[in-house]
Amino acid sequence: MTITIRPTQEEDCDWVTGILIDNWASNIVVTRGISYEADRLPGLIAEIGGKPVGLLTYSIKKSELEIITMNALEKGKGVGTALIDEVEKIAKRNECHRIWLITTNDNIDAIRFYQRRGFEIAKVHRYAIEESRKLKPQLPSVGKYGIPIRDEIEMERNLEE
Repeated sequence: MTITIRPTQEEDCDWVTGILIDNWASNIVVTRGISYEADRLPGLIAEIGGKPVGLLTYSIKKSELEIITMNALEKGKGVGTALIDEVEKIAKRNECHRIWLITTNDNIDAIRFYQRRGFEIAKVHRYAIEESRKLKPQLPSVGKYGIPIRDEIEMERNLEE
């Protein structure tokens, strides 16, 4: 099965917003105190046989590409890896020196996924979720595996190596 990656287009807007609401409880995503309308950001859609199976949204600032959201709707098929590979190409074309993202301390699956793809934990922003909840009150207090959500984990992959 072949995974194809393409940029989001205007006609994808309803699907993108639906994925964000289903997976992030809103189209609003907060990272490091910045609120993003993720459905208005540049994005990538992964498809298998023409069916959308993954979404990644990102922002480029100051020669850094931040992954804002990533969702692989079909697990274990390489969807997330294909999205990461494509966003790395975009980062290099835009002369970015690093790709980075924020996840939360409860998201052990994401931490594992990104580390296996060359990302490192760069910083732990302790209790940062308290500030994020001021911008996005619907953030839950308990997350995956029953772990209290408190901290933002900043992960990065240096592209200058």
